[in-house]
Amino acid sequence: MNTVKTGMLMAVLTILMVLAGSALGGRGGMQMAFMMALLMNFFSYWFSDKIVLAMYRAKEVNRNEYPELFSLVERLTQTAGIPMPKLYVTPQPVPNAFATGRSPQHAAIAVTTGITQLLSREELEGVLAHEIAHIRNRDILIGTIAATMAGAITMLARIAQWGMIFGGMGGRDDRDRNSGGLGAIVMMIVAPIAAMLIQMAISRSREYKADQAGANICGRPLGLANALQKLEDYSLRIPMEGGTPATAHMFIVNPFRGKDIFALFSTHPPVAERIKRLKEMK
Repeated sequence: MNTVKTGMLMAVLTILMVLAGSALGGRGGMQMAFMMALLMNFFSYWFSDKIVLAMYRAKEVNRNEYPELFSLVERLTQTAGIPMPKLYVTPQPVPNAFATGRSPQHAAIAVTTGITQLLSREELEGVLAHEIAHIRNRDILIGTIAATMAGAITMLARIAQWGMIFGGMGGRDDRDRNSGGLGAIVMMIVAPIAAMLIQMAISRSREYKADQAGANICGRPLGLANALQKLEDYSLRIPMEGGTPATAHMFIVNPFRGKDIFALFSTHPPVAERIKRLKEMK
């Protein structure tokens, strides 16, 4: 199912970019946009994980730097029956975590410095088990590609804004300029909504499944429940700096509350309901 969704997302990106190119630059813009879409599809499949990790200035860490983190992930991956992922730490004081990669064999888990300082060992174990469940369930490819594509589509809106400022490419007649201006206005409105819809295509039910699977992997549903409560409290008070709301669905809790149009539509199920289900497991 995730393979089908990945293909559909790539097709949607191609169509949107071609339409945007046509609206902003006519036939020439459409051809250029088609080439860009092909390149974007290629890079989003093979390199989307590296793009997201670079976006958050994530640094790969070794056992000597974070011995407890390594020991927890090693034990949990053995229980889950998947290869050991690479571990990254991002210089963010806001506690959060996400998993990325195109397969369990090419996976990575990233945690913020804030989460390593805030959570107890049992709570951190629950969060890591949740991310390992995403890896085992093969949620990470579609989630990472969706983040890259949502960012690319949002970028189209920025291009449309600049197109309006400079009035399109030189040498075009008034009719073409007016058409390009209308196309730019349409893209400024449609592109962020399209990016948001791509995020919503990632089923929120996968978070419930990852919570349940993660609790089974670590054997401590209350540890994950307590961690979710702490992360929720911090995310409501201190939104994450840097990054982009286009990646919100990748995190264990939404770190971008109230920043823009993405905040109008939740990429995660209610934390209170997630905690309730975990407590019922106990």
